[in-house]
Amino acid sequence: MEQGVDWRRSPAGLAALLGPPLGWFLIFFAVPMAVVLAYSFGTNEGVADIRISGTFANYARALEPLYLGILAKSLAFAGLATLVCLIIGFPVALAISFATPQMKALLLIGVMLPFWTNLLIRTYALIALLRDEGFINMALEGAFGWAGFERLNMMHSNFAVLVGLVYVHLPFMVLPLYAALDRLDRSLIEASLDLGAGHVRTIFAIVLPLALPGILSGLLLTFIPVLGSYLAPDLLGGPDSQMIANVIERQFKRANDWPFGAALAFMLMYLTFIGIALQAMARRRRAADAG
Repeated sequence: MEQGVDWRRSPAGLAALLGPPLGWFLIFFAVPMAVVLAYSFGTNEGVADIRISGTFANYARALEPLYLGILAKSLAFAGLATLVCLIIGFPVALAISFATPQMKALLLIGVMLPFWTNLLIRTYALIALLRDEGFINMALEGAFGWAGFERLNMMHSNFAVLVGLVYVHLPFMVLPLYAALDRLDRSLIEASLDLGAGHVRTIFAIVLPLALPGILSGLLLTFIPVLGSYLAPDLLGGPDSQMIANVIERQFKRANDWPFGAALAFMLMYLTFIGIALQAMARRRRAADAG
């Protein structure tokens, strides 16, 4: 039997294999993030001059009630959008996992198709649906115009932001759910149905507990990018729909306050690390209970 490669005996091969991706990671991710982290402890000395002084004033400012309120609103938006994605995405993923192989491939392409289109184009397409003269109002007016239908004002509202967030991030929920549901032991589902449990009870008693790792992964993979979204609130929302990412964008581009923008950005990073740590703790707890 052919033995596996022992990378400890060929460090040159291991370095050649890991060198390019590790170099890419360091140059285009680790170093820029380290610079932004250093900026978060700095102060503006001029238009383009930032002095790294080791101050925590930017983080103290980020904890002011104004910015904590915006962060709380962002967390609420992200939590609600993630919940809606779960409610919509779970039946979709379940249907894909039980589809025929040919239909399964087509459905997966349909889920991944939005990734092939620029996010800005997709957002403007949503604007074409939601605006006062959009396709939704035109269709409703044509169907119910005889009853005195008045056009719905959906744009520049929290509703439009929520629709945009769900529309953009739904695939992030469907794909990990499908990966978990497709690996389920179908014999357990068949046994539940044979023993008299209905489809609804089988889903809640068998499918959901077994798919819990995929559900947790989908929640995390959806919540994190939703929390950092700024395009949907910027184009679809109103003055009271701005999220924390919009504040960060303004600090870097309009206010030219890079240290404070960096501190706000790393506040989001810290929340991301907390979410990943909670998921890891939940995974270890499930492994301990199973053992």
